Amino acid sequence: QVQLVESGGGLVQPGGSLRLSCAASGNIFSINAMGWYRQAPGKQRELVAVITSGLSTNYADSVKGRFTISRDNAKNTVYLQMNSLKPEDTAVYYCNAAVQVTRWGTPFDAWGQGTLVIISS
Repeated sequence: QVQLVESGGGLVQPGGSLRLSCAASGNIFSINAMGWYRQAPGKQRELVAVITSGLSTNYADSVKGRFTISRDNAKNTVYLQMNSLKPEDTAVYYCNAAVQVTRWGTPFDAWGQGTLVIISS
């Protein structure tokens, strides 16, 4: 069993910063890509940023230059540094990880429970 636990959400004024963390634990052999998704009220879940085990990154156009994704492979943890936050960044942010539980197993998607980010004055 694999668990992803997010932290770091909250209420921030426009222009402010937040740092989200997501720690994976449980029966883990390795983690391939890790990423952050978000879902705003009335909208579909969308990819925010992803980072591979080799530390290659990719970002949604809407957050490029403002958000930075990073990971600590030794801790099975992924981070999302969010700067210059805008009201349209308000959403529930979900952590995702492609997890292998054995050397030869097929990676499966694990999800966190979500953390709420509200950008408002």
